[in-house]
Amino acid sequence: MSEHDHASVDGLAVDHHFENADQQYQSAKLGMWIFLATEILFFGGLIVAYTVYRANHPEVFVFGHHFLDKNLGALNTVILICSSLTAAWAVRAAQLKQIGMLKLMILLTMLCAFGFLGVKGVEYHSKWKHGLLWAGSYHPHEEHEGSAVRENAEGVGEEAAATSAAVKQMEAAPPTAPAGPDRSAIPPAAEGPAGLAEPVVEPVDEHGFAAEPANAQIYFSIYFLLTGLHGIHVLGGIGAFAWLLMCAYRGFFDSGHFTRVDMVALYWHLVDLIWIYLFLLLYLID
Repeated sequence: MSEHDHASVDGLAVDHHFENADQQYQSAKLGMWIFLATEILFFGGLIVAYTVYRANHPEVFVFGHHFLDKNLGALNTVILICSSLTAAWAVRAAQLKQIGMLKLMILLTMLCAFGFLGVKGVEYHSKWKHGLLWAGSYHPHEEHEGSAVRENAEGVGEEAAATSAAVKQMEAAPPTAPAGPDRSAIPPAAEGPAGLAEPVVEPVDEHGFAAEPANAQIYFSIYFLLTGLHGIHVLGGIGAFAWLLMCAYRGFFDSGHFTRVDMVALYWHLVDLIWIYLFLLLYLID
């Protein structure tokens, strides 16, 4: 007799089309993994679209990612990782019939989810304020000059000017041989093709700021599409955990039944994993 068969003896209701609680649990788990596979295929297609656009318009992504706040993205990553811990802890509490701990872990997971959406709302508000939106709604305003991208652009402009001055100075100064008795009699090598040793810098405009490439709205369209769909999945997770909390208060898990908690936790782990990929692709890859 398996763990779930013992649970049925303790009062776990088994649907009529299952022989025992173990078969019911395995069927639920198979169904959830099939659902998660469809979610992976769904986001996988979107990531492929991201890859295609990035390969064809790399300058757009290099320009656009400077407008994202890596600190807020990292904070959201930490929040979701903590929520995965509390979700797994909720499963363990349900298995051990620790109903008080189960309720606490569900509440903490929901709190983390709301915190994630709050941070994302701050990011969305900043994009809305500066007109950095999707497709035809992309109308950047001048007040975003004080943003991180402008600060980055100023550094790029100064670096480009300093590099250009240094290169010109090196070209103007004639090569000199070292003084002293160790001076080599071998003549210097001929100059190679021009431009080989010059560093590559991002294009800048007449003010020294990062030049905005054509079709910059592509980046923000993909950003809002990926993060917006992920946010909808976070909202779905909040609803699922609220349902679990209601079941806990009704005594549904008093008998040691934990299938529902386990299935919702699996879904939440996938939501966490997808965000980690989005954080890497949108915030960190230059």
